[in-house]
Amino acid sequence: MKGNEAIAEAAIQAGCRHYFGYPITPQTEIAAYMAKRMPKIGGTFLQAESEIAAINMVYGVSSTGKRVMTSSSSPGISLKGEGISYLAGCDLPALIVNCQRGGPGLGGIQPSQSDYFQATRGGGHGDYHMIVLAPDSVQEMAELTIRGFELADEYRMPSMILADGTIGQMMEPVSFDFEIKEMPEKPWTTTGTKMQRPHNIVNSLYLKPEVLEQKNFERYEKYAVICEKEQRAEEYLMDDAEIVVTAFGIAARVAKNAVNAARAEGIKAGMIRPVTVWPFPEKAFKKALGTAKQFISVELSMGQMIEDVKLATECRVPVSLCCRVGGMIPSPDQVYAAIREAAGKAGE
Repeated sequence: MKGNEAIAEAAIQAGCRHYFGYPITPQTEIAAYMAKRMPKIGGTFLQAESEIAAINMVYGVSSTGKRVMTSSSSPGISLKGEGISYLAGCDLPALIVNCQRGGPGLGGIQPSQSDYFQATRGGGHGDYHMIVLAPDSVQEMAELTIRGFELADEYRMPSMILADGTIGQMMEPVSFDFEIKEMPEKPWTTTGTKMQRPHNIVNSLYLKPEVLEQKNFERYEKYAVICEKEQRAEEYLMDDAEIVVTAFGIAARVAKNAVNAARAEGIKAGMIRPVTVWPFPEKAFKKALGTAKQFISVELSMGQMIEDVKLATECRVPVSLCCRVGGMIPSPDQVYAAIREAAGKAGE
């Protein structure tokens, strides 16, 4: 399956029966798949009049406790930003998929990772976070979609699949043979009291500043729990790694080949691949400081994740950037050259 198709099928298997979106390359296959499948299983597919309308439809369905999702690509996610902030402000779970393309502006339709800041810093106005998952294969597109729904429900907050155009468009074998947790009880939903409970209200407006302040404090207490419990990363050849490459998505697949080539030459290279980019897997980076002499952040951006790498390592060792942008992807040779250069500097 294509990565985009794997996301759509996994969402259906996770119990999602409501999808609202708007076509934009390179994620349109998600909407096309949902358009075919949802009517056959009693679900709802609706191509909204705009990305703004789509995210507000997600808001409405989420308030009833149903699993719901939307998907888009970079400019479309920007349009959804206000609605995502409303979801966070109402503590509503939902899954948002961003299959990134180059920018800024309309940019191009080729893959990019330049929405990292937008995703990991909230995506819209106000103090909030989303759980952000970054797959590097079609299989993980499926698995992390399931996990995204589960985490959104568990913590009552939006979650995002931060993919790139290459992972969305590429075709690989995929298995859907995994366990899906039962949906938790949701006593906060707006589904009618049935004369058995007080009214529930879904709203993000708090006109008393002291009340809004307390809501934000409480939300960040929850975020602290997530940062402690939900960090996830793949560590590759890290036991004695002196040159540590870090990358996510398609960049990680390129970087792994470069790490293997460096090891074959005798360079002690390893890789940390963040699977959660929020919460950022700081624990893996702090552990790596035992042997690391330099970090290299491989990105399809001008350098966004590198800031989190520096924060996680407390700037105790040098961190350099290896990147391509505008829809270009670093080659294994480019990353390998960066590793050799770093190894030379580390040996000086």
